Amino acid sequence: MTIILSGGSASLADWRSIYGGADAALDPATGPRVEASAASVGRILARGEPVYGVNTGFGKLASVRIADADLVQLQRNIVLSHASGVGEPASVAATRLMMALKLGSLAQGASGVQPATLALLEAMLRRGVTPVVPAQGSVGASGDLAPLAHMTAAMIGVGEAHVGGEVLPALAALERAGLSPCELGPKEGLAFLNGTQFSTAHALVGLFEVERVFRTALVTGALSTDAARGSDAPFDPRIVALRRHRGPRDVAAALAALMAGSAIRDSHRSGDVRVQDPYCLRCQPQVMGACLDLLRQAAATLADEANAVSDNPLIFPEDDTALSGGNFHAEPVAFAADMIALAICEIGSLAERRIAMLVDPALSGLPAFLTPRPGLNSGFMIPQVTAAALVSENKQRAYPASVDSIPTSANQEDHVSMAAHGARRLAPMAQNAANVVAIEALAATQAIEFHAPLRSSRPLEAVRARLRQVAARLDDDRYFHPDLVAAAGLVASGDLIAAAADVALPELSA
Repeated sequence: MTIILSGGSASLADWRSIYGGADAALDPATGPRVEASAASVGRILARGEPVYGVNTGFGKLASVRIADADLVQLQRNIVLSHASGVGEPASVAATRLMMALKLGSLAQGASGVQPATLALLEAMLRRGVTPVVPAQGSVGASGDLAPLAHMTAAMIGVGEAHVGGEVLPALAALERAGLSPCELGPKEGLAFLNGTQFSTAHALVGLFEVERVFRTALVTGALSTDAARGSDAPFDPRIVALRRHRGPRDVAAALAALMAGSAIRDSHRSGDVRVQDPYCLRCQPQVMGACLDLLRQAAATLADEANAVSDNPLIFPEDDTALSGGNFHAEPVAFAADMIALAICEIGSLAERRIAMLVDPALSGLPAFLTPRPGLNSGFMIPQVTAAALVSENKQRAYPASVDSIPTSANQEDHVSMAAHGARRLAPMAQNAANVVAIEALAATQAIEFHAPLRSSRPLEAVRARLRQVAARLDDDRYFHPDLVAAAGLVASGDLIAAAADVALPELSA
């Protein structure tokens, strides 16, 4: 599958496909825009006027004029000097997404990049040459300079790159793929380094990963509700309609549909002495609905950012103007990443509270720790502890990155977004939440089987059956780690969502 990038019009579904391994290629219609932008740079230089980063130094050194004979060296120098990242490399999938985002941005013809240079980036994507990009070193303003410099360094044959399952020196990786390194012309190094593509790629990764976790948590939340003999009355559309928000309405409808037809629910509609369920059951529409609204807002922001031109200065060929601005500042991405982090934290937190409720006989009315012989067996005692640990870790990571700023470049760049690490934390946070939801799936399935011969609804019984294909009932204590891994695999693959296919679960993004 190949996603065609026409510059500025890709959907979130397109970016999700690229993250999932699809190829990306430029629409040939972008060629004239790119050529016009590159030609405009030449005409601007011919006027002899200073243009930031084209014939001047960078950052605090912007007042230093560069001689015409040194303009090519200037662009090479910015790549080499700025390739100063540290830490573990970004994943190949996230780096490929970053490359595609940069490709789509530069193809809009506002960056002054030569068609041949853009063609090299496109060819690297197509032939599987992925630069090794240390993940730490960007403050999310003046662009994701260090990560994008490492990407660009590979294009000029410096650094390292993945190719064919190996990590090779960049020049050797290019040669293996039948490619040659490029020489960057005026403006090109700066155009490749400036921009929010590293932050945006990682924020999108977080969004795509949490989408499956969120939808699976609706399924496990309904399963836990039925397992605890909870009420579906809080999911009545009349309640959430009065609250006005879209997210709670969508969540309530999904939860009601998931539980519809449950014999367990029908068994206690009359004569139940309990008046109301704990918040972790009763307030699912309000909490998960708020998460859904927040994630949708973040998705809308990232959809715009993914199609943005975010380097500096920008070239306008219609009148050969180079305008310096601040499109590289990643504050929108930082805010979106912070919203996603908060939502991930709450999805996991609510799921953990449902696990804790199920293992507590005083709250659930079920055997202690969901084991038929408590005392001799510990059952789900420690899986709940694991879930609590993961939730706490996510809480610590959820501190907003966007409220922090450290001035850089001798105070020339005096306010930065910190979007890069705000976005990088999202995938590990989503994995933590996925593991919590996997534990809930195991616990709720175990719990619901105590109500046999009564059965749950058709979609929830299908979910239970799918889980039992990879994890047997826990009658006596056993080495439980493989069960946790198997359940987490069902969350990651979306199999538990697929098992409940009778119910349309809300989506975060189009």
